[in-house]
Amino acid sequence: MGFDSFGIISFTGETKAAEFVNYLTQGKVMGTKCRDCGTVTFPPKMDCPSCLSSNVDWFEITGPGKLETYAVVTYGPSGFEEDAPYTLAVADFGKFKMFGRMSKAIPTDQLSVGMTVKVVPAKVGADRISYEFVKA
Repeated sequence: MGFDSFGIISFTGETKAAEFVNYLTQGKVMGTKCRDCGTVTFPPKMDCPSCLSSNVDWFEITGPGKLETYAVVTYGPSGFEEDAPYTLAVADFGKFKMFGRMSKAIPTDQLSVGMTVKVVPAKVGADRISYEFVKA
């Protein structure tokens, strides 16, 4: 499965981080860590943004994280109109922060800044995959 199967709308079919999607299909959400300087990144980057090295390793994001902020989207941009409403969030995992969607299984009135979350792969439609935050 290639990167063109990630998310609702794919903007590229080729990327150095295409393996990210393969990990999602295996039930793992992955980030990268530079072997040279130790910088941790999500979304995964195959070239370190700190030292520009391509000497990176994959690591699984197992959590837990803390919900730092969230916003309910009531009007989706092009390609996401049918998804609204949905909740976008930022979670702090210590060495890095992640941006993503909250699971629709969590009612908005049960969300609170500081709550413990984890990130899991999520099916999007019949043939696409992404990730989302759920309660830990």
